[in-house]
Amino acid sequence: MSQNPNLFLSLGKPVKDEYGRVIGKVASFAVTPSGKFDAVFVEQGDGKFKRHSVEHLKTDGADITLLSGAKSSAKALCDQIPLIWRKDQALKDLSEKKKISPEFYSELHASFSGVLTQLKTEAQALSGEITDEIERCKEEIRSLNYALVHLEIEHEIGKVDDKTHETAFTMIQDSLKRINTERADFENTKNSLSNILLGDKIEPLRTNKSAQATSSSLTPELPEPPVVVYVKEIGKTGI
Repeated sequence: MSQNPNLFLSLGKPVKDEYGRVIGKVASFAVTPSGKFDAVFVEQGDGKFKRHSVEHLKTDGADITLLSGAKSSAKALCDQIPLIWRKDQALKDLSEKKKISPEFYSELHASFSGVLTQLKTEAQALSGEITDEIERCKEEIRSLNYALVHLEIEHEIGKVDDKTHETAFTMIQDSLKRINTERADFENTKNSLSNILLGDKIEPLRTNKSAQATSSSLTPELPEPPVVVYVKEIGKTGI
């Protein structure tokens, strides 16, 4: 994130994640002696404070968005690993063409190999973290679908009126859309990391819009919301 001298104007304002969920409010910033913003402290909905890298903070007018740290790290690795690999290949070509000495080749090749090993180790660890995030999304999707089914049951037997049902139904559906998009984002990110580690062709990480399109392919795994048809009978009330 570019350093913004007016970032303190964000204090007290709500912070959302990439999917529009409010996660808290900006409480404070960590600033280096040179005046550079280093971290943001967010008061979460439960009253706890959490520190995030300011590099993951995106401001757009009055809107403040906290980007996924895992996705940002994956994007950086997907840029760095192929770059180092290409440099090592270029070094090898120069050596075969006798344009550099064997000593320089050995020294630089060892350096590039060491960096690649470190970056791939980081990518493997990050892939495991993303797998956990995908499982979290799956569990949340399952819970939301249970909530939807139980809402329909209570509505069907008359315990929940139409207006309340509509409000709750919309809320659950919106949550399902967000979590499906988040899951698709994480799965796409994990696939990109896997391609890097396998040495396959690198494709850029998709944006949220692309992920939203991808999420439609996930929808068949979700049970369809029950379709309830109401028939009013003359002379009868309630159940």
